Amino acid sequence: MARHKPLAKKLRLISAGKENRPIPSWVIAKTLGKIPRIPKRHWRRTKIKA
Repeated sequence: MARHKPLAKKLRLISAGKENRPIPSWVIAKTLGKIPRIPKRHWRRTKIKA
């Protein structure tokens, strides 16, 4: 990836990095497991479409 990145691309990468975390356990407990547990995105297997 280029060293110089436009601001829009940086913001998309930041938001994708924030999304790359498991759902908190209290949310799963509060919804009684109705929300599926989505595993973290692996950095090498799936790429961000940003």
